Amino acid sequence: MPKSSLNVSLKAADDIFSTEESRQEEKWEQVQQIPLAELFPFKNHPFKVLDDESMQRTVESVEQYGVLSPLIARPRPEGGYEIISGHRRQHAAQLAGLDTLPVIVREMDDDAAILLMVDSNLQRESILPSERAFAYKMKLEAMKRTSGRPSKENVSQIGTQKRSDQIMAEELGESRNQIQRFIRLTNLIPELLDIVDEKKISFNPAVELSYLDEAQQRDFLEAMNDTQNFPSLSQAQRLKKLAQEGHFSYDVAFAVMGEPKKDELDKVIIKNDTLRKYFPRNYTPKQMEDTIIMLLERWQRKQQRENER
Repeated sequence: MPKSSLNVSLKAADDIFSTEESRQEEKWEQVQQIPLAELFPFKNHPFKVLDDESMQRTVESVEQYGVLSPLIARPRPEGGYEIISGHRRQHAAQLAGLDTLPVIVREMDDDAAILLMVDSNLQRESILPSERAFAYKMKLEAMKRTSGRPSKENVSQIGTQKRSDQIMAEELGESRNQIQRFIRLTNLIPELLDIVDEKKISFNPAVELSYLDEAQQRDFLEAMNDTQNFPSLSQAQRLKKLAQEGHFSYDVAFAVMGEPKKDELDKVIIKNDTLRKYFPRNYTPKQMEDTIIMLLERWQRKQQRENER
């Protein structure tokens, strides 16, 4: 039996809200106080737990009020409990120095646990592309396993059955195509996926790059770093096509990434080291910009006076 120092009966909120969590149990459930040492993260959990400003606010809330919303976990065969919902709360409680956490323990199979874990985390306001990509992949695979395959006797009904990705699309309010495009991102090497999360590579170019194999992606990454350019959609599409035609190499990627982008043709870029030679060390970038504009305006007025003579 799970260890418990406090049992509180919680009534499901089906009469008020219908949520995935409340649908898991029709009966009242017990909230148990479980030691942090007995709680383990979900296997292959796709959502990152970051020590950012949001986490700091959560820690401060936990220090002041405790953990108000119970975690959901399931027993592990090897002992302890696997967290299904509440990884951020568990981490915040750990940082706040708590010894135990309120937990609802449920007996769930792998696919049911995956579906609940993904759905509970997709409600967050801010989700990284990599998190959404792996979460969608895990959810879709679990749905396919849960729905099963039609038998030979039911082959005539195949046309009337909805595909798992169609059902998932309706649940999430996404198109099937967009779900598949997010799942494509799971084919990116970690280094490129991190750059996508940092918003240095946009979503659409990232999807195109996901069609390169691992060796080609590493060549591209090196070319991108060497040219100090991030790919546009058209560049990524060209690189994908070159790879499909068997013409991809580091030199090809370097040549494509070295091309000036259309929006850069009207830009004048002066390196910071060059500008620093002409300004005091304590000048901020804004002060340097203001000074440059002021000098250019003086130069322009001087040119106008000379032209009027």
